[in-house]
Amino acid sequence: MSLPTTTVPTRDTRAARAAVAVLFLTNGAVFFNIVPRYPQIKDDLGLDNALFGTALVAYPAGALLAGLLAGAAVRRLGSARVASFGIVVTTVATLAVPVAPHWTALAAALFVVGSLDAVVDVAQNAHGLRVQRRYGRSIVNSLHGVWSVGAVLGGLMGSAAAGLRIPLVIHLAASAVLFSAVALLAHRFLLPGDDNAERRPDAGAPSDAAVPNRRWRSFSAVTVRMLAALGVLAACGAVVEDAGASWGAIYLNDELNAGAATAGLAVVSLQVAMTVGRLTGDRVVDRYGQRTVARAGGALVTAGMGTALAVQSVPATLIGFALAGLGVATLVPAAMHTADELPGLPPGTGLTIVSWLLRGGFLLSAPTVGIIADLTSLRVGLLTVVLAGGLVLVLARVLANRPATPTTRHT
Repeated sequence: MSLPTTTVPTRDTRAARAAVAVLFLTNGAVFFNIVPRYPQIKDDLGLDNALFGTALVAYPAGALLAGLLAGAAVRRLGSARVASFGIVVTTVATLAVPVAPHWTALAAALFVVGSLDAVVDVAQNAHGLRVQRRYGRSIVNSLHGVWSVGAVLGGLMGSAAAGLRIPLVIHLAASAVLFSAVALLAHRFLLPGDDNAERRPDAGAPSDAAVPNRRWRSFSAVTVRMLAALGVLAACGAVVEDAGASWGAIYLNDELNAGAATAGLAVVSLQVAMTVGRLTGDRVVDRYGQRTVARAGGALVTAGMGTALAVQSVPATLIGFALAGLGVATLVPAAMHTADELPGLPPGTGLTIVSWLLRGGFLLSAPTVGIIADLTSLRVGLLTVVLAGGLVLVLARVLANRPATPTTRHT
């Protein structure tokens, strides 16, 4: 048995990190190529806001329903294959969007894309955590930061295509060819072999060789509580992120009378701050620990958005969204990493469950804020962000205040 020790990553390990980062970027870019074309899709199908909104809900619904299948897919096919080839299949599925003749067909297409995205998301995180074990220090936050860069890249591509009036089917076909080729190239440099090769002997589920004739038992009460807490933490990150994307511009426009260009800065300020936080978060987590960073982030969310909603000015609101984005930057990666390291679970199960609960946060966030806003005001509805920050402060205790799991020596 090799002894746990932190070593300088080999060339293959560094190449695998670059390859999985490329997959994260590609995953972020594929769907966000579609988002800027939403107004055109809505007009082409002659939809009102209610029907269009109903169609859009199909994406997180598909992700929620398919997410629990991701662990089985990763265990059967391997995270490398599912992450890379899954992106290829996802890009093909996006081609159904421009040819949808009716809102129900659009919803069906988005349902399939969302389902595939959920499986790919679990696979790329599983492979990223595998690479992280080889490094013996945190790298997963930077991978999520690269995903955010990909989302911005995809959004810029979609906006440019819309501005140039490139037909949607041509635009998405070009996107599919480009990102499929990138994903297939990245697959060549991912880690080969068993996804559990880098796990410590005492981490995760024990092998059949270590415990003869063992069958998986039902989850213990402690494991269930841990998974529930980690799932709520991840969902809190989803609530904060969705608030900026779904309601930031509307709040600035309707409540603070900001112009269209200024209103659009709400989601930009949140995403930019989140990207910066993720790209720099690994060093911070390695130094202070996941629990401390999460608690500090929860305080940033609570104080930033609480102050913004109390002051009610455009600058304060933009700063509030930025602080909220920075506060949850490392939250989802921390919850995923902790779930993936829970002992006694089949490989990939904890990661799959927390990812599924995260999707539930995205599914419920927008309608919850909308219902509260209709009953009271959007300002009150956005207090859900402050509540999410408070929950992070309370539940961060389940995260570990230690560096990333050391890995075994690789030569």
